[in-house]
Amino acid sequence: MPWMLLFLAGLTEIVWSFLMKQSLGFTRFWPTVGTLTFMACSFALLSVSMRTLPLGTAYTIWTGIGALGAFLVGVVFLGEQLSAGRAIAALLILGGIVLMKLSSTP
Repeated sequence: MPWMLLFLAGLTEIVWSFLMKQSLGFTRFWPTVGTLTFMACSFALLSVSMRTLPLGTAYTIWTGIGALGAFLVGVVFLGEQLSAGRAIAALLILGGIVLMKLSSTP
């Protein structure tokens, strides 16, 4: 269960980062409300998963899911550049997430 909560925390991090971009520096009301709502959900899910999972593992995987997801959302939905270097960097983040999960005990 803590792994599922951590995964959901990472997904909600992707949502709030996208909504933060849409808020245009917190100048648009509904994207700002969405940002704060999903941010609170993400932190809450992360904190519950940390009851069982080690800090370093949980935080690294949470930020990795958020970073990789935000990168993909930027490329797919916002038209951001996909270069070889950025793709390799994303694959390295994914590799780090997988290795962190595989090397964790709980």
